Amino acid sequence: MDKSSLTERDICTKYITPALRAAGWDVHTQIREEFKITDGRVIVRGKTTTRGPIKRADYVRFYKPNIPITVIEAKDNNHTVGDGMQQALGYAHPDCLNVPFAISSNGDRFLVHDHTGTFPQTEFELGLDEFPSPDDLWQRYRKWKGLDASTEAIVTQDFHDDGSGKMPRYYQLNAINRTIEAIAKGQDRVLLVMATGTGKTYTAFQIIWRLWKAGAKKRILFLADRNILVNQTKTNDFNPFGAAMTKVEKRLADKSFEIYLALYQALTGPDESHKAYKKFSPDFFDLIIIDECHRGSAKDDSAWREILEYFTAASQIGLTATPKETKYVSNINYFGEPTYTYSLKQGIDDGYLAPYKVVRIDFDKDLAGWRPTSGQLDKHGEEIEDRIYNQKDFDRSLILEERTKLVAKKVTEFLQGTNPYDKTIVFCEDIDHAERMRQALVNLNPALCAADSRYVMRITGDNEEGKAQLDFFISPEERYPVIATTSKLMTTGVDAKTCKLIVLDRRIQSMTEFKQIIGRGTRIDEDYGKLFFTIMDFKKATELFADPDFDGDPVQIYQPGEGDAPVPPEEGSDEPPTEGGEDEPGVTIIDPMEPGGGGGILTDPPRRRKFVVAGVSVTVVSERVQYYGPDGKLITESLRDYTRKTVLKDYRSFDDFLQAWTTADKKAAIVKELEEHGVLFEPLADEVGKDFDPFDLVCHVAFDRPPLTRRERAENVRKRDYFAKYQDKARRVLESLLDKYANQGLRAIEDMDVLRVKPIDELGTPVELVQLFGGRKGYLDALADLERALYAEAA
Repeated sequence: MDKSSLTERDICTKYITPALRAAGWDVHTQIREEFKITDGRVIVRGKTTTRGPIKRADYVRFYKPNIPITVIEAKDNNHTVGDGMQQALGYAHPDCLNVPFAISSNGDRFLVHDHTGTFPQTEFELGLDEFPSPDDLWQRYRKWKGLDASTEAIVTQDFHDDGSGKMPRYYQLNAINRTIEAIAKGQDRVLLVMATGTGKTYTAFQIIWRLWKAGAKKRILFLADRNILVNQTKTNDFNPFGAAMTKVEKRLADKSFEIYLALYQALTGPDESHKAYKKFSPDFFDLIIIDECHRGSAKDDSAWREILEYFTAASQIGLTATPKETKYVSNINYFGEPTYTYSLKQGIDDGYLAPYKVVRIDFDKDLAGWRPTSGQLDKHGEEIEDRIYNQKDFDRSLILEERTKLVAKKVTEFLQGTNPYDKTIVFCEDIDHAERMRQALVNLNPALCAADSRYVMRITGDNEEGKAQLDFFISPEERYPVIATTSKLMTTGVDAKTCKLIVLDRRIQSMTEFKQIIGRGTRIDEDYGKLFFTIMDFKKATELFADPDFDGDPVQIYQPGEGDAPVPPEEGSDEPPTEGGEDEPGVTIIDPMEPGGGGGILTDPPRRRKFVVAGVSVTVVSERVQYYGPDGKLITESLRDYTRKTVLKDYRSFDDFLQAWTTADKKAAIVKELEEHGVLFEPLADEVGKDFDPFDLVCHVAFDRPPLTRRERAENVRKRDYFAKYQDKARRVLESLLDKYANQGLRAIEDMDVLRVKPIDELGTPVELVQLFGGRKGYLDALADLERALYAEAA
């Protein structure tokens, strides 16, 4: 057999897999082929999306399920044995699969790269019949990790398998396995930093399950600070614990269970009688998981911290999306450096979290301020203090009613320009502001609210009717509520996977809080079309993107001016902690079982004195569009200069670009590659001209070539009597394709589905139309010929 004629898959099937099997590797439990590592970054094009390339390893081999130890990158036999090594090393990297053995093969031999230092050389070749056995590599892995017999028993404990075939994503594997190893080796404080929406609770479950089943930890406490978090955890991820699990309620300490879930508030309080945790002996729990540990547990003087210090002998694992490090509070001081970190930026790059656009809207009164006239009274007859009021004051100490209405108008315009039923959260300064915003939105959407009064709901800690709708807002299957106005209640613990619009009409100076709010939209739900979301910012909160502590930048920032639609065109330091802090400064979190308790959520905050001013005109000012590049940095130069530099990184001259364009089987592949490298075609078309296709945009902006519109290119083809060589019906198909190009561009005609849409479908079925050209190959050849004719002037 001529190996050089075999595909990469053939090499895997005929040579690599048999070699692994002969070395003792079990194909069913230890070998995973074409192992998907990432989903591919979501690339936003105007209102549509596509996926970037998926990172996929040819082979990942596991000593036991979910304990990977080697990765193999295969190449066909026209490559050398080491041609796949650099790719394999990328997959084996600690930030990826974190395995010690990276291997490359072309079907002749194996090239092995050893990170353990247990082989005589770092890189060496092996014959197909010399591949190491699982036990051989495992013993080397053990030595590399420093595992003895007792720690090995814990580290190799099986994961929970629900029979569905679900396995942890690569970063969850890293978080779980590194935590298990740390605990097994006697580390008693562990911090896991994982962005919102990446499965912290599922990760925690697998950690607890393995330590529990291995007998390393027998009584475990899971702590959270929201009822909804505890209930979701108990019902969903922790459900396999079954009868061994209980939720601590009514301050009762039933010591007959092994897995305990509890609210901090249910275990402690201001009075000694509230300190239910003391009903357990200090050594009762040997493992405590602290969810969202950046919130009270980071504070030395926190009432929640006292629980952790009481059970100081227990191993304690902190989970957070936002490790808090300021002069006021510290996670790292308590838990130590993070054992594993998976950031928002990594999640977006991998395609597991949704990217987002930013719409920035500035009002004249926010920027210039507003001063009352001498002795001016507010709406309620109160004399307004004579000073300049600005963005810091609005909706906190002074209310401009027209400002509230204008925010509501811009939110309404955005939803009407996209989808009026997209789930939306409006974050307001406080409960009073949330109620006024609800009223303004209701008044601007009378027909939608008449269809269902829940179209707009205030969901705050003091309102039982609103809180009762929270589960419906979260559920993807439920249409209502659509718009939720809130303050701080929904900043965390709200798994709203289909939320597509987050509105910020509140000053946010805490990076921790900002990340939590952004996390309300970062979950992806492809079944419901949620792949990206939009942040509409009225209070300059998104200036925190420039903070070096922020790690996941937007795909677009848009600032509309006066009269502009809020829909984007196609295409500090932390504050001191406040007491309580759930829905306003000064709010007290109370026990759900106490008289007057709010279900473990919030009480009414004290009302501030606010001046209410009607009739003051508020307008939108300034217009600025900014974009972020693929490196996460703000593009400060002009869009044209940025595009030119980006294109020239791939193509040094016009001839290089033209050669690549003319030889590409599909021009859309060149466009997609440029998009992945950072070219923003949609905004560029808005600036240069929407009638130009990507080829002309690139040629004009990067190489100073005069552009032709799509319609001009199509007319030039017709003038050359290009279609004369085709039979009647085939000619009509190509003429229709040319019209499609003129109207919609290249992507429309390179998709085979174009044969299913009008007017082309009126000429016959796709099979019949393809046969007009002698079959699929003949049709694609004719399409390629048409494209060559379109760009003939450029050659």
